[in-house]
Amino acid sequence: MNDLNLPLFTQLLSKKNIAPVEQFPSDPRLMFSALPDIEVRAKIRFTLGPNIRFERAPEDHVARLVKHWRAKLAPELEGAGESGGIEQLDNEYLKDLASDAPIIRMVNHLMERALDLSASDIHFEPEEKYLKVRCRVDGVMVSLEHLPVSVIAAVSSRVKLMARLDIGEKRLPQDGRIQYQMGERSLDMRVSTLPGVHGESIVLRILDRGDVQVDLERLGMPSDILKPFSKIVQQPHGIVLVTGPTGSGKTTTLYATLEKINTGAQKTITVEDPVEYQLEGITQIHVNAKIGLDFAAGLRSIVRQDPDIILVGEIRDRETAEIAIESALTGHLVFSTLHTNDAAGAITRLQDMGIDSYLISSSVIAVMAQRLVRQVCSYCRAQEQMTEDEAELLGIDLTLFPELVRGIGCDRCANTGYRGRLGLYELLLVSDDIRHVIGGGGDANLIRKQAIKEGMRTLRQDALEKLYKGITTPEEIVRVTRAA
Repeated sequence: MNDLNLPLFTQLLSKKNIAPVEQFPSDPRLMFSALPDIEVRAKIRFTLGPNIRFERAPEDHVARLVKHWRAKLAPELEGAGESGGIEQLDNEYLKDLASDAPIIRMVNHLMERALDLSASDIHFEPEEKYLKVRCRVDGVMVSLEHLPVSVIAAVSSRVKLMARLDIGEKRLPQDGRIQYQMGERSLDMRVSTLPGVHGESIVLRILDRGDVQVDLERLGMPSDILKPFSKIVQQPHGIVLVTGPTGSGKTTTLYATLEKINTGAQKTITVEDPVEYQLEGITQIHVNAKIGLDFAAGLRSIVRQDPDIILVGEIRDRETAEIAIESALTGHLVFSTLHTNDAAGAITRLQDMGIDSYLISSSVIAVMAQRLVRQVCSYCRAQEQMTEDEAELLGIDLTLFPELVRGIGCDRCANTGYRGRLGLYELLLVSDDIRHVIGGGGDANLIRKQAIKEGMRTLRQDALEKLYKGITTPEEIVRVTRAA
């Protein structure tokens, strides 16, 4: 076998539609089920000699030859130091697939369709009979395309190639990034792959710096929340927490807050995972757990940089929480996020991490819970009567909401009836009485009741206000908030 050109043979067999006859090289014929293009034929003749002949054969006959040569070449590849000889063949095939012009155009087209819809994520989801492509628009999944199952390998390979991931690794999850240029827009896409039964599920998270809203006044925050929040973030020290599920706009709120208080007279440093958007005049650190730079390590380093304002992307563990609290108690203004259902839940989450109640009550000065609710499309909005069932579902008096506004669906909103999102907010200001409840070990319900007694408006109440103004719908309120 040493007289064979192994690199060329691996490329031939990876295409799966061309293979030498079993008597090769004494019989210099290559059998094909689909004729290779002229460049490939020229390369083969240049490498193996001008006597090479190409002959058409049934697809199953070529498949048998491919199987024969793969089994025969595998020991040679292993002896040459190639890990997993068959894998080498498949990798070459995948690279060829990913470089095909039709696949490149298809992936680019899908990305641009998602971007035209202002999608935040693109999902490639292999199924048994097709490749399902969906995107998340205003927090809800929207179908883009159902592609033939035959393109699953090609599409996933193309995306992985763009993200500089290991194109041959299909058994383990991978993470990468794509820099994508669409007209004058420069987009950053975070890529995540996950092995599945029918192929790799791939999700692209779209980050568009030009689309981020960093103006507190334009986030949908009502004045009775915006005013006290704007005042509290001017404090010289303490912890301000923003809570909510993934995709609820926490990072946008924090960026808008930093932009508002960043006057240049103070030093602001952030530690994030990842740095989603770059803020002028602010030092931003990207977490890298692979080299030991997690939130806790980054926060310890930040404190030694003489900051006035610190943003920690997320408090995930006791160590990070302890350093954040210590920083707040030693004269720093600290911002961070937690994944909790409401504002009061943030206090008990810190307690569950093992933080003493007296430290929480001494350091936390405010908690903002938030959600994102879809807005009725302004191009196809129409008024209709609220039903008794809808009023009962929301727990409200039907006479208070005699009419609703809904979108009937149009091209501008992809026939969803919604276009864009707005924030819902719940601001818990830690008063002396609430500190007393926290210090006494009070649970979230006690803290919540005291906050409401002091005038806190819940997420559901803010949502109902937006319903009354014709901004959103009952379905959206039920989807993103719980009963007050």
